[in-house]
Amino acid sequence: MLTRTVFGVIVMMFVLVQAANAGGNDGIQKYFNDTASKVKATADPAEKRAILDKSLQTMSKALDKVQSSPLISKEDRAGIDQFKAALQENQDELRGSNGYQRVPDAQLNAFSDYVVQNMEQADRSITISLVAALLIVIIIILLV
Repeated sequence: MLTRTVFGVIVMMFVLVQAANAGGNDGIQKYFNDTASKVKATADPAEKRAILDKSLQTMSKALDKVQSSPLISKEDRAGIDQFKAALQENQDELRGSNGYQRVPDAQLNAFSDYVVQNMEQADRSITISLVAALLIVIIIILLV
C-alpha cells in the first residue's frame, strides 16, 4: 500500500510540474497574442507601432526585473539574456535601428504575427525554469 501511495504521489508531481510549466509559457504567449490582436484591431499605423513598442518594452522590463531576482539561477539568467536579445531584435526592426530597416506601416499586422511566432520559437529553444517563467508572467501582469 505504501509503495502504491508513493508511486501515485510521484506521478502527480510530474503531472503538476508539466501543467505549471505550460501555464508559465502560455502566459507569455498569451501576452504576445493579445498584443497582436490589439494591433490588428487598430487602424492607425502610428497606434499600431506604439502598441507593439509598448508591449516589447513591457516584456523587456519584466525580463530585467526577473533577471535581477535572487531566485533566478545562472542558467535562467543566460536563457533570459537570449530571450532579451530576440526581443531587442524585434524592437530594433520595429524602430528601424541598429542596422535594421523600419517595418513599413502597411506590414505592421504581419509584423505583429511575426513577433508572436518569433517569441514562441524563442520560448521553445531557450530554457527558462518554471520559476522564471511564472515570475515573468506575474511581473507582466503587474506592469500592464
